[in-house]
Amino acid sequence: MRKLELHWQILLGMLAGVLFALAMVQLEWGPQFISDWVKPFGNIFINSLKLIAVPLILASLIKGVSDLKDISKLSQMGGRTIAIYIFTTVIAVSIGLGVVNIVKPGASISEETRSELVENYKGDADAIKSKADKQKEAGPLQALEDLVPSNIFKAASDNGNMLQVIFFAIFFGIGLILIPEEQASPVKKFFDGFNEVILKLIDLIMLAAPYGVFALLAALVVESPSLDLFKALAWYALCVVLGLTLMLGVYLLMVWVFTKTSPNTFMKGMSPAQLLAFSTSSSAATLPVTMERVEEHLGVDEEVTSFVLPIGATINMDGTSLYQAIAAVFIAQAFGMDLSLSAQLGIIVTATLASIGSAAVPGAGMVMLVIVLAQAGIPEAGLALIFAVDRPLDMCRTVINVSGDATVSMMVAKSVDKLHSPKVKNWDDNYKK
Repeated sequence: MRKLELHWQILLGMLAGVLFALAMVQLEWGPQFISDWVKPFGNIFINSLKLIAVPLILASLIKGVSDLKDISKLSQMGGRTIAIYIFTTVIAVSIGLGVVNIVKPGASISEETRSELVENYKGDADAIKSKADKQKEAGPLQALEDLVPSNIFKAASDNGNMLQVIFFAIFFGIGLILIPEEQASPVKKFFDGFNEVILKLIDLIMLAAPYGVFALLAALVVESPSLDLFKALAWYALCVVLGLTLMLGVYLLMVWVFTKTSPNTFMKGMSPAQLLAFSTSSSAATLPVTMERVEEHLGVDEEVTSFVLPIGATINMDGTSLYQAIAAVFIAQAFGMDLSLSAQLGIIVTATLASIGSAAVPGAGMVMLVIVLAQAGIPEAGLALIFAVDRPLDMCRTVINVSGDATVSMMVAKSVDKLHSPKVKNWDDNYKK
């Protein structure tokens, strides 16, 4: 197993998890066995990745910002990063709207199926709507206010506060730039060493990746809704997957045109991170692996990855934005509504802004979808129509979120002359003595 490249190990682990679960569900005690004795190992794997997410952001961002040695470089890189992220998000939402308007998946939902779905998932929909209502009640500058933490230790204790941690890390890095170099040197050396330790921990955790995804996929199979509900939503799911595939094609084209990197090189370099994103449904949990793959296997300088990728994991949710656009129009079609051009343009703007506020954790996009639905005047009860297939689609869109982060980091690196030949470090999946 160790002789195989990491992405093949992960794929085999995923396949084995699915086959094992399908075999176990045939036994009366099988599903309970997976819940009690297999699923916990998947949770342990995810928790180990989440465990180092905040330390990684702190160490890598502080190191990356302080290494710039010039605030003007920071503003230049930051401006390009935000601009490209917004650009790709608008493309993603537009692709989603194009696909859903051509295929019209909502037209295939019968009144009977719609009523069944609304009844089955009404509780889940109400819970999500309650969370979204709290966000909508906030003032127009609440997001800006929430960006600045009152206590960095409290902010760092919750992975949902990534933006606050990023703010502190950038602020701290700027402080290091502005003090004399002899005073900053000990602090910089500490964070340089701290960063190397975290990267080594990622290598150690990834040794368990095939077994972690085995447990995650096995648990997903036994907890999935009935096959009948999946059949009813097949066209909707197909639209989302088609849109996400087109968006991945856009990324590969952008990488090829702007950085002259072949699509094959990009996919081979990112495949372990993409497979992990698929298994965990969390950009934040995948961030440590994404940073390692982009830096070591795609040749992006650490100065760029440590700045662009943590920000991307928080505000760049192209897959989520695309899904929100398709879901909003699908729900409208299922309720017999005909959305005007202005309403759909409003979806582009709202989905783009909502993606910036989405937490990089499983299911966060569903909360932001409520805001998109409300803006377009679409019944929020329609959330119940898509719950049955949300988890597998969440897995797929997280792959696109992670791929988008990697694409933008390569483009930014190329623009500031920080893209070079990959340098694989020791104890890596492709390392050979």
